[in-house]
Amino acid sequence: MPRVALTVTQLTRAGVAAPAETNGDPVNHHSVQNNGRVFLLVRNASASTPRTVTLRLPGVVDGQALTPKTVTLAAEASRYIGPFPTGDYGSTLQVDVDNAELKLSAFGI
Repeated sequence: MPRVALTVTQLTRAGVAAPAETNGDPVNHHSVQNNGRVFLLVRNASASTPRTVTLRLPGVVDGQALTPKTVTLAAEASRYIGPFPTGDYGSTLQVDVDNAELKLSAFGI
C-alpha cells in the first residue's frame, strides 16, 4: 500500500489553528511533500513506552543505502524535527513510525 500522506500546514505571521494530529501508521508509514522548509511535530502518546520515528534518506553512496535518521521520543514527549534539506531527504520525505501511539503533524515555513 502507498504511504499515508501528511498534510503540511503553512505557518503565517497571522497564525494558524493547530491541525489535527495524524495517528502513526506502522504498517504503511507516511510521506510529506518537502521543499526544504518543512518540519514535523511528533508526539508520543504512550504513558510508559519510548517510541521511534525514522526518517528515510533516499539514494545510495558507493552502492550502499544511506542509514536512516532515527529519533526516539520518551513516553509522553513531543519533539519538533526538521527542516529537511531536499538534497539530503528528497522532495518527498519518508517517515516511518514504530507504533500508532506516535502522533504526527507537518508544518511549512
